[in-house]
Amino acid sequence: MTINTDDQYGDAESKTTISSSRRYSSSSYQDQSMDDALNTTLTNDKATLIQVWKPKSYGSVKGQIPQCERLTYTWKEIDVFGEAPTDGKPREPLCTRLRNCCTRQRKDFNPRKHLLKNVTGVAKSGELLAVMGSSGAGKTTLLNALAFRSPPGVKISPNAVRALNGVPVNAEQLRARCAYVQQDDLFIPSLTTREHLLFQAMLRMGRDVPASVKQHRVQEVLQELSLVKCADTIIGAPGRIKGLSGGERKRLAFASETLTDPHLLLCDEPTSGLDSFMAHSVLQVLKGMAMKGKTIILTIHQPSSELYCLFDKILLVAEGRVAFLGSPYQSAEFFSQLGIPCPPNYNPADFYVQMLAIAPAKEAECRDMIKKICDSFAVSPIAREVLETASVAGKGMDEPYMLQQVEGVGSTGYRSSWWTQFYCILWRSWLSVLKDPMLVKVRLLQTAVGSRGPSSDLPELTTCFPCFFSPRPQMVATLIGSIYFGQVLDQDGVMNINGSLFLFLTNMTFQNVFAVINVFSAELPVFLREKRSRLYRVDTYFLGKTIAELPLFIAVPFVFTSITYPMIGLRTGATHYLTTLFIVTLVANVSTSFGYLISCASSSISMALSVGPPVVIPFLIFGGFFLNSASVPAYFKYLSYLSWFRYANEALLINQWSTVVDGEIACTRANVTCPRSGEIILETFNFRVEDFALDIACLFALIVLFRLGALLCLWLRSRSKE
Repeated sequence: MTINTDDQYGDAESKTTISSSRRYSSSSYQDQSMDDALNTTLTNDKATLIQVWKPKSYGSVKGQIPQCERLTYTWKEIDVFGEAPTDGKPREPLCTRLRNCCTRQRKDFNPRKHLLKNVTGVAKSGELLAVMGSSGAGKTTLLNALAFRSPPGVKISPNAVRALNGVPVNAEQLRARCAYVQQDDLFIPSLTTREHLLFQAMLRMGRDVPASVKQHRVQEVLQELSLVKCADTIIGAPGRIKGLSGGERKRLAFASETLTDPHLLLCDEPTSGLDSFMAHSVLQVLKGMAMKGKTIILTIHQPSSELYCLFDKILLVAEGRVAFLGSPYQSAEFFSQLGIPCPPNYNPADFYVQMLAIAPAKEAECRDMIKKICDSFAVSPIAREVLETASVAGKGMDEPYMLQQVEGVGSTGYRSSWWTQFYCILWRSWLSVLKDPMLVKVRLLQTAVGSRGPSSDLPELTTCFPCFFSPRPQMVATLIGSIYFGQVLDQDGVMNINGSLFLFLTNMTFQNVFAVINVFSAELPVFLREKRSRLYRVDTYFLGKTIAELPLFIAVPFVFTSITYPMIGLRTGATHYLTTLFIVTLVANVSTSFGYLISCASSSISMALSVGPPVVIPFLIFGGFFLNSASVPAYFKYLSYLSWFRYANEALLINQWSTVVDGEIACTRANVTCPRSGEIILETFNFRVEDFALDIACLFALIVLFRLGALLCLWLRSRSKE
């Protein structure tokens, strides 16, 4: 399955589609440089020529942003609170915690820690603003607050104001106009660079933009960020799957966000983990984007002097307060006036971070110094100018701008339609199923006899389908078939056949439940990040991923049943074989749905693996093999209705014994209880032939019920906390 990007658009295409696609076409990005170093542009509001010094190559977005589309981001009175650590607080006794859970007594909340204290600032269009400070100063906390992505447990004061061009915005309005590059690079490891960008382009760019324009934009971004040579290389996972280098992964993260040409970009530690050359390369890209009229805000920890020279404005944060906000030249003057000038031939960034850090054994002295610096800046003319800009809506700029309508964004905040989201998720999930070696090994090679599975270097479909229908014997299926080989219809054979059929169910259940727990939970961080970026809905993601993985849960039961059924010598006839295969396939999908439910309801893979066995065991007992269905205690009766073992075991035994008449079963030993017909066997288990259709319907109902529960848990997990 591939995304068709060669659609042809005729002359009847609407003007809206043409105007939307022009934004991303290369013809709309014509450089207006007079030479290699001088770039002359004509502003829209004033008929004056502004000469801007342009470095030789910053390698990013082409062309200037029109003045009417530029954004100035201001924030005022941002106070952020988080739960204080309780390391020194004695833990409550178990009885007290249980009593609090069972009563309506209000729980005492942990004391709040003031993370950010009345932070006010401004980031103007065409400027690169760097947020600096020591570890724990509040850089990432501030950036998360500006991006409306504060984690759970962190609260922002209700009087905080975040505005674009003087217009206060909420989370949905900001995310539609802003790109946020987080510090951790999260990708689907099995995709290539081009496939990842194509997926992002299909969902990020407007729904009126033709697919051919999206494909062309992907190629443009690959060239602009020097990713052409690794366009067909899998992204990989550090320490597990070989793929892109650290610098290439970081540039790919920028490429994903710059596909839509956003005018506001927030970056959290973009140079983290990179060497000096790659860090300078990334900062050059950001500087080039800022010079085209974009608003760039980034956090950085102790940049080199070469990187420091690229910053237009710096924001120094210490102990949750603003220590300085202005240009590097103004910072030198400010600290000189305080009597602590930066020494000559010394990196100013290192000097400022050292002055604003808490040194061991000098905590009180350092905090006094930080308070002096922050208090001095709060009453400085620079701070008053910043406060005036952030306080007056629509003023403090050359003209009172209004927010421009975002093209291609629907009323729900998504750029792509429901069907486009579903199709793209289905396409990506199918590629992940075929190319992820972890997925294939866990779900298919558990049963394979050979230790060699699909290679991670062979991502094509043809290398994975032999695993589905390989003529090699299957280990688990062959083992079960060998143990129960050639059963005859006597009193011993009846017991062995019943045990082998129940083993069908246990094998399908545990194999699929724990495979889903491992693979699906690993993708949750990627899902949460993309969902908060408004790429797709929860239902489209869940449906696309579920349908893409469906062939696996049909292939495994087919291979397993096709081997064990003739070896054991179960009821002959195509109808009986196909019925058994159908029931086993239903059990595989019910257990998969239950695995989805456990995975989505658990906070981590380790918790899911710990919860899985204790939850499955009761359903296993209610299957009728270990406990007769008529002997289930009354207080567990309703719980037994959720046991797929119960319905599947009854259906398999009905399929096996309902046509066995009196006399077919040989009783070879005297004084031994021997069922002489299939009807007697079913009565022993308290099963009825009339319930066969009900059993099949209940299996289908459990598939729907468990998947709806998993979808609900996934939706609850994806809700924004702010």
